[in-house]
Amino acid sequence: MCYDISRMIDYKPSFPIFRRYPNLVYLDSAASAQTAQPVLDAMNNYYTTRRANIHRSAYRLSGEATQAYETARTQVADFIGADSKEIIFTSGTTAGLNMLARSLTSSLGPEDTVVLSKLEHHSNLVPWQQLAKERGFTIHYIDLLQEEKDGVTTVLLDMSRLDQIIDRRTKIVSLTHTSNVTGTRTDFIPIIDAARSVGAITIIDAAQAVGHTPIDVRTIDCDFLVFSGHKMCGPTGIGVLYGRAERLDQLEPVGYGGGMVGHVTYDQAEWRSGRERFEAGTPPIAEAIGLGAATRFLSDIGLEVVGETVRELHRYLLDRLRTCSGITIIDGGGMSGVLSINIQGVHPHDAATIFDQHDIALRAGGHCALPLMTELGTDSTIRCSLYLYNTREDIDRVIFVINRIQELFRQKT
Repeated sequence: MCYDISRMIDYKPSFPIFRRYPNLVYLDSAASAQTAQPVLDAMNNYYTTRRANIHRSAYRLSGEATQAYETARTQVADFIGADSKEIIFTSGTTAGLNMLARSLTSSLGPEDTVVLSKLEHHSNLVPWQQLAKERGFTIHYIDLLQEEKDGVTTVLLDMSRLDQIIDRRTKIVSLTHTSNVTGTRTDFIPIIDAARSVGAITIIDAAQAVGHTPIDVRTIDCDFLVFSGHKMCGPTGIGVLYGRAERLDQLEPVGYGGGMVGHVTYDQAEWRSGRERFEAGTPPIAEAIGLGAATRFLSDIGLEVVGETVRELHRYLLDRLRTCSGITIIDGGGMSGVLSINIQGVHPHDAATIFDQHDIALRAGGHCALPLMTELGTDSTIRCSLYLYNTREDIDRVIFVINRIQELFRQKT
């Protein structure tokens, strides 16, 4: 197969990590993408020129900090096609999902069900499990299809029983946009249509998608969507919970403190309206500003360009992996930049250690998705996750090391 690399740009200069480690092949972006220089500049600018708390003081410095923070909220809203009033800053995807799970299930009981898929990360599984034990509702799962062809196991959602899984008892449907293990992308249209038909609330975990592909919450037509900054060239410790305006008005806060109250006496408190009642305490100000800068950085490149770059690299990686004997490949078929492999006779952790000795950073283990590992018939995999700063040369080095690992283990046996 021929690969069109004429339009592929070298983005590594925008990421300071590669100046310090010029030989680094970074293939763990599904866990945390590298941080772009404009993001670091924006955060440093806050710390050095407008360091103050927000929404609390009348002095100029605080006003400038507040403006920068709220500008970041608008930038994030524009990035996903939302209104700034629908954006809540959190500490990350996990925090957003926990907040939604606790608030939305407060009235659920034994007659109710929550629908997830068998692709889910622990963050979109464990909160619902724990609350099901506490509140008595049942969790139903959309099953998986595994299709093997040309040495690749493609993992997809089984949509054939959707009308049986989502029914009048279903109150919430919460699904990953893109699997962090297989890269499988969810076909939302039939699922959200089915949820709408029974009045169920829909939640999308977009942590693995939002920095790779254009997302418009109006087009998806979900009620809530969550993601993290650190997977899209931004800082750690910042995430976003988007909520359709009318849905946010129905939510009760699950965290309390300063900044989210309208009136307080020694006996009771009243919450502020809208999103303000969900951001108690001092928020991650610099991180929010950094996230706003990350959306600008990605928008300036163009998410279509990012997506096409990753798809081309994904195709090349798959084709190169197919030339290797003695490996299994698990992929989602969507060229999303995420796939998993195992090397016959070599534990993933041992392989990852040898990759690291060759300056290749990738993740081995259960990837915070242990039930999915069971479905795949393994307890761990080696995960390769590509992003805009990767190159064909990076992939060639991966193939070289796979061959080297196999030679080393053949010698031992």
